Amino acid sequence: MSQPTRKPLLLDGGMGQELRKRSSRPATPLWSAQVLLDEPHLVVEAHCDFIAAGAEVIKLNNYSVTPLRLARDGNPELFEHLHSLALAAAHQAREQMGKEVKIAGCLPPLVASYHSDSVPDDATCAADYQRLVEQQSAGVDLFIIETMSLIREAKAATRAAVASKLPVWVAFTVDDTDGTRLRSGEKLLAAAKEVLELGAECLLVNCSSPEGVTRAMRELSQLEVPFGGYANGFTSVAPLKPGGTVDQLAARTDLNPKAYADYAKQWIEQGASIIGGCCEVGPLHIAELKQQLVNQGKATN
Repeated sequence: MSQPTRKPLLLDGGMGQELRKRSSRPATPLWSAQVLLDEPHLVVEAHCDFIAAGAEVIKLNNYSVTPLRLARDGNPELFEHLHSLALAAAHQAREQMGKEVKIAGCLPPLVASYHSDSVPDDATCAADYQRLVEQQSAGVDLFIIETMSLIREAKAATRAAVASKLPVWVAFTVDDTDGTRLRSGEKLLAAAKEVLELGAECLLVNCSSPEGVTRAMRELSQLEVPFGGYANGFTSVAPLKPGGTVDQLAARTDLNPKAYADYAKQWIEQGASIIGGCCEVGPLHIAELKQQLVNQGKATN
């Protein structure tokens, strides 16, 4: 069932890849968190640019700051410090821009994106997501659980986030050629229903090809809850292994801002009410999407 027509809420784009493009340092397994340590001003600037482009929600730059990733790729003792830096950067950007944007806490995969076989046991998931929620909840307006490739991990993150009493949105990553299934092979609709039962308020699909997201929107339109999507611009995510670096991935050359906006408008036509971008989707993409929505009377300047 299609959702009633509404003006779409605009998210930011992919902070990690945007920061890699702006950084003068080589890529590391800590990805965007390394930029927080080495060049924190770049994080503030990227947030500001997304807000200027029209984003109404910005996400914390803490995607790679999980206990397990820090233990593998960095220093576990940096967990609290890196979250403090991420929160400070988002709040500084919001204050600097003087706009009523919301700051979303980020609950990412605990070990690696796209690899459902890397998800730890249930007890570890519960404990680590609880730590992530506790570290962020006082400084965010909502939580976005991102890039979930396995129902079990999504449920653990949802339970932890719902306990904060803040709004909880859950974003799944789907098979790039079959948007009806998560990368684990599990059905998207089944996953969506499980997290809704736990208290999630909105459903999203992220870090998947625009084509996969388009197919996924048809699935989510069957549920009477707000939904949306934010795609990546990679040619393929297959080369990225747990502990690897993002410079192993290549960006598509056919997803300029106009082309991405054309995909996003398809999602809106299918009922999506929350739209943004993921990896390789930058401020120029969000600005183009915002302008096209303004031209159609679906957004205001």
